[in-house]
Amino acid sequence: MRLSNITPILRIFDEAKAREFYIDFLGFSVDFEHRFADDLPLYLGLSLSEVNVHLSEHHGDSCPGAAIRVEIDDLDKLQQALNEKRYRYARPGIQSTPWGTREMSIHDPFGNRLTFVGSSTAQ
Repeated sequence: MRLSNITPILRIFDEAKAREFYIDFLGFSVDFEHRFADDLPLYLGLSLSEVNVHLSEHHGDSCPGAAIRVEIDDLDKLQQALNEKRYRYARPGIQSTPWGTREMSIHDPFGNRLTFVGSSTAQ
């Protein structure tokens, strides 16, 4: 038996804010969008490099306040690129952890936390 990738589903409440954060700020691309009807909740598939996430306005798909961790090979480059965008709601910093990683956490507009994890030394 072989297990493969996982795809987290993160709860969102506002499509415009989700697009501003995930697409404009973080740089994710839209893989697909689904609604059962025009006036029903959005289910959105996104990707960035090898990372896939799904965003859902559907009640019951997930709870706000989820946390995901994403490994990255150049955390400093990502931090610089994000801070250069001057997103008004986040200017992420990098923290060194006692367990030997460097991490940058960013909260989306819905209370979900994305932590980008690099190695213990600067790239």
